[in-house]
Amino acid sequence: MYRFVFKTVFTRLDPEKAHHLVVSGLRLSRRLGGGRVLERLCRPDESLQIRALGLVWPSPFGLAAGFDKGATSVLPLAHLGFGHIEIGTVTAAAQPGNPTPRLFRLVEDRALINRMGFNNDGAEEVRPRLVQIREQISRLKRAGRHAPVIGVNIGKTKVTPLEHATEDYLVSARMLAPVADYLVVNVSSPNTPGLRQLQEITALRPLLAAVGAEADDAAQRHVPLLVKIAPDLADSDVDAVAELVSDLGLDGVIATNTTISREDLHSDPEQVQAAGAGGLSGPVLAERSKQVLTRLRAALPRTTAIISVGGVTSGADVAERLALGADLVQGYTAFVYEGPFWVRRINRDLRSLLRSG
Repeated sequence: MYRFVFKTVFTRLDPEKAHHLVVSGLRLSRRLGGGRVLERLCRPDESLQIRALGLVWPSPFGLAAGFDKGATSVLPLAHLGFGHIEIGTVTAAAQPGNPTPRLFRLVEDRALINRMGFNNDGAEEVRPRLVQIREQISRLKRAGRHAPVIGVNIGKTKVTPLEHATEDYLVSARMLAPVADYLVVNVSSPNTPGLRQLQEITALRPLLAAVGAEADDAAQRHVPLLVKIAPDLADSDVDAVAELVSDLGLDGVIATNTTISREDLHSDPEQVQAAGAGGLSGPVLAERSKQVLTRLRAALPRTTAIISVGGVTSGADVAERLALGADLVQGYTAFVYEGPFWVRRINRDLRSLLRSG
């Protein structure tokens, strides 16, 4: 049914408007009581429960940052069966993001190109939403219901100069770490000018050290801290990041973000060119994402978590990433193409694969 609706309705809509329509539908379903029905249908089997980053995850599969930028739809999304939901990217100050249109489908590749530009309501506005969500999740846990882990992904405000990036991240860390199960420093989006320069080790080391200390101080507990890196890093740079993560005792790495590459696409080149600049996501990213995962796993101690993301479309893909050394796996783009019951299929197939393996 969803594929029919996608083909006949959503493909005729601007992708960003279609996204808001789906989110509004999920929220409406929850308000009308449909959330409990969805939860019963989609809740991950208990056999999928794992421990990572000192936390219990209902499933190793979760939703990557970018879908719910402002923590406005966490519980409606939770009913679909995600083991974790990473909100954001959130910046210290609210910002509108880049001009529209800024999200494009490459249907033949089942891919997306986005140049959203960290459009979000800002850390101060997002925090009270997360406070409320954490209270609701606590009630769900007490009632024995499905309750996902909540991550918060933070980035640099566009107008903040690179030389003041650390102070900008610290504002978000101070505000959001107390209401996050884990925190992610995003230095790899291609849609904020200059941001990827922060992946250079000389800039990344003091940034991560400062954010980690600020987060723990603000929360009065240890908040697991991860860094999200780009697939476009050279292998030597991936190795350097792994060494830095080990030196700092960072909790983990998320690999990978979207790519600026346009190689290996099957879509009409004119369509790709018309979409313009931005980060590409989808199955075309899978091979490089797996290469980075394998390289990181070989270099990092087993106690350092890796969350693999990029081109994941099926339960078999999730199982493969886990076998390659990922602790957790995230998806996003296939959600757009497969619809809300995609998560249920992932968890169902993953359970079968893990049992048979």
